[in-house]
Amino acid sequence: MTDAPAFPAIRDVGLSGLLVTFADTLSEPANRAALAFRAAVDAQGWDGVQETATSLASAFLRYDPLTLDRDALAGRLRDLLAETDWTRAPLPEGRRLWTIPVALGGDAGPQFDEAADAAGLTPDQAREEIAAARTRVLTIGFAPGQAYLGRLPEHWNIPRLQELTPNVPKGALVAAIRQLIVFARPTPTGWRHIGQTAFRSFRPDAETPFPLTPGDEIAFSPVPVRDIEALQDSDDGGATVTPIREEGGPA
Repeated sequence: MTDAPAFPAIRDVGLSGLLVTFADTLSEPANRAALAFRAAVDAQGWDGVQETATSLASAFLRYDPLTLDRDALAGRLRDLLAETDWTRAPLPEGRRLWTIPVALGGDAGPQFDEAADAAGLTPDQAREEIAAARTRVLTIGFAPGQAYLGRLPEHWNIPRLQELTPNVPKGALVAAIRQLIVFARPTPTGWRHIGQTAFRSFRPDAETPFPLTPGDEIAFSPVPVRDIEALQDSDDGGATVTPIREEGGPA
């Protein structure tokens, strides 16, 4: 019987990457640690660190091996890890609360009732819970700018579909495994299509192509589908954004 891996763990990624992993499954503390640790690495300003990023439970560093020795960098990371319990660290400064209009159910969310039933809720209860949720941008992935949002209550730990839905539109709100995603582009998916937004999470012509940042928070405001249709030509899809000064709520 092999021992369970010890966390945090530092692993190599190719010839010029290091991955600091805080857990082998997503949890709030592990995601918090990944976000906070990445911010701390960025604050160090180490010469030779060319890029940092986060996944659901890890922080990634890409470095120049001609400038930085791999073992020396790993030693710096171990020293930084030892400074605090990163699973309890404050989230990075500069986070924002985005409130995004969404049409839930009906033609705008053809699998909403099915998702609600899988979560053990009536459609009205599911609508209330989605509207009340404050989800965190856990990570960006799969498609440019596309944010994984979570986590919803435990009863939303609904599985993916057994078969792919051939296509959902850009701006679709989908749900699975206690998470939500606003799709950045039309795509097939195994997640349930529960609603529709006009929000664009990838804006290639904008000064900031990816408006969302890991650590930001998202709230959804239910509106009639006609309101979403009227917002289709706007990048922000009617969203409002408010700075978060501290973890207790918006500024």
